[in-house]
Amino acid sequence: MTDHSASSSGKCPVMHGAATTKTGASSAFWPNALNLDILHQHDRKTNPMGADFNYRAELAKLDVEALKADLRALMNDSQDWWPADWGSYVGMMARVTWHAAGSYRNTDGRGGNGTGNQRFAPLNSWPDNVNTDKGRRLLWPIKKKYGNKISWADLISLAGTIAYEVAGLKTYGFAFGREDIWHPEKDIYWGDEQQWLAPSDTRFADVEDAASLENPLAAVQMGLIYVNPEGVNGKPDPARTALMMRETFARMGMNDEETVALTAGGHTIGKAHGNGNAADLSADPESADVTAQGMGWFNTKGRGIGRDTVVSGIEGAWTTNPTRWDNEFFTLLFKYDWTLTRSPAGAQQWEPIAIAEEDKPVDVEDPSIRHMPMMTDADMALKVDPIYREISLRFMNDFEAFSDAFARAWFKLTHRDMGPKTRYVGPDVPAEDLIWQDPVPAGNTAYDVAAVKAKIAAAGLSDNEMIATAWDSARTFRGSDFRGGANGARIRLAPQKDWEGNEPARLAKVLAALEPIAAETGASIADVIVLAGNLGLENAIRAAGFSVEVPFAPGRGDATAEMTDAESFDVLEPKHDGFRNYLKAWSDIVTPEEMLLDRAQLLGLTAVEMTALIGGMRVLDTNFAGSRHGVFTQTPGALTNDFFVTLTDMAYSWKPTGRNSYAIVERASGETRYTASRVDLVFGSNSILRSYAEVYAQDDNKEKFVRDFVAAWTKVMNADRFDLQA
Repeated sequence: MTDHSASSSGKCPVMHGAATTKTGASSAFWPNALNLDILHQHDRKTNPMGADFNYRAELAKLDVEALKADLRALMNDSQDWWPADWGSYVGMMARVTWHAAGSYRNTDGRGGNGTGNQRFAPLNSWPDNVNTDKGRRLLWPIKKKYGNKISWADLISLAGTIAYEVAGLKTYGFAFGREDIWHPEKDIYWGDEQQWLAPSDTRFADVEDAASLENPLAAVQMGLIYVNPEGVNGKPDPARTALMMRETFARMGMNDEETVALTAGGHTIGKAHGNGNAADLSADPESADVTAQGMGWFNTKGRGIGRDTVVSGIEGAWTTNPTRWDNEFFTLLFKYDWTLTRSPAGAQQWEPIAIAEEDKPVDVEDPSIRHMPMMTDADMALKVDPIYREISLRFMNDFEAFSDAFARAWFKLTHRDMGPKTRYVGPDVPAEDLIWQDPVPAGNTAYDVAAVKAKIAAAGLSDNEMIATAWDSARTFRGSDFRGGANGARIRLAPQKDWEGNEPARLAKVLAALEPIAAETGASIADVIVLAGNLGLENAIRAAGFSVEVPFAPGRGDATAEMTDAESFDVLEPKHDGFRNYLKAWSDIVTPEEMLLDRAQLLGLTAVEMTALIGGMRVLDTNFAGSRHGVFTQTPGALTNDFFVTLTDMAYSWKPTGRNSYAIVERASGETRYTASRVDLVFGSNSILRSYAEVYAQDDNKEKFVRDFVAAWTKVMNADRFDLQA
């Protein structure tokens, strides 16, 4: 936001954000072992609040106006241990919020400010997050006062919004509802560089091609939120920086207008800090001594506060009045010519030529002293890039339009990973439905579920067609940003209806049979798709000799094309789905089994639930394009435990026949009985997954497997039913 780390000076086509990097004590001995930690990321044992804690119930007790009043008071309450610039914390708090929210990337929905993850490594010690630790400590007395009624995630998000209000902006609104995590998300893939701020070349296939940034990353260097403020690889060139900005902001879900608004609005208040030697800073919070008490980056020489603060290395304010919401950013940017210079810390920045004295901001401690304002390379990009320039000039000449655009973009930035509006809580939730919220109308619950099931049963669809369609509809859900899922039935709309992984021909056949049923009965198409999958599953359970009802909760709605930003849904397209043995393209960087973990984690599954679903989906014969890999049964379509029985049977040996294909050979006869993929075989090769497979292969656990599969299936079908969740 107001400070960005300075530099000292996309290779993978699939989204491997699960970061199944082989870390841990045993990695040196078994470097190829599959790391399942991503599925244990938020173990209940790390949560001090206990299983019965209900954040939303606590939120209902929150005095929102009192909380906001305390935050407003904080903005101008300078404390002795960390004095505020110009006596105001608006710049600092805006930056704390921006740098929490700005880690979001739409490629896999990870990052963002929805979990309070800025408190933990690696984010708490990113070079770009220098001194956000001080901002969080300034917020601590307020967190202490309101306790369980306000999460860190909500408080961090609200702080920046209140900062802008105090500065004079009419904000768009705010929603509570973000729940804290209690353990670092170390398995999120932030890049594989081994040093902070490694050159951008390491994460671009071609650093001259911004679009070649490695998926799922959004920042150009390790430890940055988005772009290097000194230019690509620390070489100032605003036109080139603009290309990087366009790509990185797009990966945060922002268009050109939102990019201009956020860049300019983010730099309308506060300042960058580089009035000293960055080499004099102490270690980051995660590396600091116990006496630092969880903070870092203290100046070991001199005061290290006020006018002597070093953060990014860039020094100065962008505007004449850095604690006030106004249009001075654009005014100064276009009023003057700018030239390259260096800060006292040695960072490259731009300063105006022949600036009037009255346009200079005053010193943060002594108002009788004035200093040069500055611009980063990213700021200059707004003047140089033709598209950004046109938007910037429009904003310069229409302050109200700029204010509205920024307020909306800020709201989007701080709420993008919260999912649909049904998850929003509080008195300041805007009434307007925004397309990036993926709105879904309320669904009907007043229809005869049994009658709908009867019509589905008479529709002439096979069980595996119904099961596969329901799965494809639900599997898009991402617990990272709560997008996707079966609610809304967007599988029948562009772009999802045409995705290869959804088998468009089969999908069209199923929809043609189910849509008239929805129209006749008053049920939503979304409900009918899930109910059809449940019906197919119940048939498969009976075929296995059991009678287990699959739970169903009506109430899903049907989105329309007008409610759907088709372009933004492109990032949800599955390039892999181990549950249906689908792999669009082989990657030399990440294995199919690692891709499976990625999808399982986004679906919110545990390793046990993932195991049950794989075994069931195989014997249900739901593989993509009818593949026989992993269908280890003589009775396909029945929900038996045959997958696990065959996998653990030493009557067979396993022979590679291709890059991702294997023959299951009967030892006695030498005949191939089945075929498999890597995703299938990992449940026998990995010691942890094999232990689960052996449980389900036991003779006395056949019904347990069925019940566990149904529970995991229902969890996926209801993953986006936030109305059913406490």
